[in-house]
Amino acid sequence: MTSSKEPLPPYFNIDPAKAAEKLSDPIDTARFAKAAAFAARGREDLAKRGYSPDGEKRLRRFSTWEVCKYLIPLAPAHFRRVLKKNPDLPQGVGEGNSKWYSLEDVLKLRTFFAAEGSADKEYLPWRPKGLPAKVIAVSNFKGGTSKTTTTAHLAMSAALDGYKVLVIDLDSQGSLTSIMGGKVDDEWSTAFPLIAKDYAQALQAENAVRAAAGEAPLPFDETLTESLQTSARDIIQSTHWPNIDLLGAQLNLYWAEFQIPVWRMGLRSWPLWDALTNALSNETILDDYDIIFLDTPPALGYLTINALAAADILLVPLGASFLEFDSTGRFFDMLYSTFASVEDGENAARRRSGLPEVKFEWDAVRALITRFDASQQTDLANVIQAYFGDFTTTYRQEMTAMVGQAGEQVNGIYEADYREFNRDTYVRGRETFDRTWAEVKEIVLGTWWRDLKMQEEDGSNG
Repeated sequence: MTSSKEPLPPYFNIDPAKAAEKLSDPIDTARFAKAAAFAARGREDLAKRGYSPDGEKRLRRFSTWEVCKYLIPLAPAHFRRVLKKNPDLPQGVGEGNSKWYSLEDVLKLRTFFAAEGSADKEYLPWRPKGLPAKVIAVSNFKGGTSKTTTTAHLAMSAALDGYKVLVIDLDSQGSLTSIMGGKVDDEWSTAFPLIAKDYAQALQAENAVRAAAGEAPLPFDETLTESLQTSARDIIQSTHWPNIDLLGAQLNLYWAEFQIPVWRMGLRSWPLWDALTNALSNETILDDYDIIFLDTPPALGYLTINALAAADILLVPLGASFLEFDSTGRFFDMLYSTFASVEDGENAARRRSGLPEVKFEWDAVRALITRFDASQQTDLANVIQAYFGDFTTTYRQEMTAMVGQAGEQVNGIYEADYREFNRDTYVRGRETFDRTWAEVKEIVLGTWWRDLKMQEEDGSNG
């Protein structure tokens, strides 16, 4: 006879003795090392799912349909006619009209059409001469907001658009480095030596002053000596994208969070927040690229502070949930407290010395709603938009099946072959990031235009 009584929820009537039998022996620290070793093997295996059989990551080719629809605004028939008339141009690979082109091919074709094509079409993206790269930091101190995914896809979007891009991974988890196929052996192939070099140079200047005054120098250790021999160009690596370079990250980069405050205590006059800015500027990295993307750790630590201080534009990804909205509001509060505190502390001393005051300023700041589900999150997204106002992007980045599938392969959606999807699925998945890039690109172009006009005004006033 079947009982009509409904079963109790699973958290009732748990037998403590049987529960104890399921437990392992107490966990010691060595067990963490074992788990980390297994995870490292698994991470390497999973990461290589997006790689070629020889273990190298390569960017796929793009079909004529993709080239004409997304990359070079041309009718396919006209595109084919031009290639037929110009056999020296990249002709693609494949039979008949089914041709496929590498991104290197596309970049060459862009240049050709910009010189020979219709003047009213945009074959190359606008970039004012003589102005430095725009630096975009993607940051939020809450994890899981699609910060790294957003950084990677914006970098790929900009590269497909024809820009020369540098991505700097400041998160010791190294997820962006994995997506870009980077190989980083230790902290000396990360941003760490650039920050150490900035401190070393500040310490050299201080010791020169001390020597002139007959005072003992501050200690200068082997790490600082080695950092002075490191150039940013030595540690920036190329990627499988011809116009994206990478300054990668790995676990040891986290030690910067402990070392930076020690250095600051040793030399209170060292402006630690300017270290990355100085590296990009003094080594003319800002002249080598069009756009630089900074992926930050999910914390407001010293590396994040360096990224935010170096940035012209700040993007803050968040999901349309109460917890992420609440966390992002607190992130903005911490940004205010941190940078206002630096300004107040530095400027009090600078005023006494008659020096110009420190002022942190960003061209634009935008909160970007990610992983958006219109069927369930529209009301809350509208609330977030209402409270953050012009701090929020207009477009909400939708979560699609294609995005999830590409993530499983440690690839960006632009690296996924559209033949693996239904055509409509591909178009919709790609549109998610195309529209995000369009809005970010508008900000970049607007800030460049404003800079250009200010430069022209300064020149005419001078």
